[in-house]
Amino acid sequence: MKAVTVRGIRGATTVEQDTPEEIVAATRELLSQLIEVNAIEPDDVCGAWFTTTPDLSSEFPAVAARQLGWVDVPLICGHEMDVPYDNPRSIPRAVRVMILLNTERGQSEMQFLYLRGARAIKEELDRARAGSPPQPATGVHGPRPSGVKP
Repeated sequence: MKAVTVRGIRGATTVEQDTPEEIVAATRELLSQLIEVNAIEPDDVCGAWFTTTPDLSSEFPAVAARQLGWVDVPLICGHEMDVPYDNPRSIPRAVRVMILLNTERGQSEMQFLYLRGARAIKEELDRARAGSPPQPATGVHGPRPSGVKP
């Protein structure tokens, strides 16, 4: 029998506008697909950490997990770093999740999903896996001025 280990599963998506309805709907779509492709059972989830880019603040993405029945799963929400939008890895209006899962499966068997505008994250991850890791951004002019949203 294989030992049960904690594995991480990542996913991300984007929304068009900072509204509670869009944040919950996009997060629910992301979680539903992660649950399906990874055969996730709520009892196996150690916890989930949701983040949003600083331009999203109207709702907690964890609401979607509660709607899906994750009532006993520890959930937490926070903001991502405020990386300037002229950095090619900065994705506006993004919701990210990292799910920690008790499983006998290996880390390479965990399937990550990147939906909507967050597909750029997967493209960069695929390039890194192929041996072309990301380089530091050049020409970044500093953080976005206070109160400026994309």
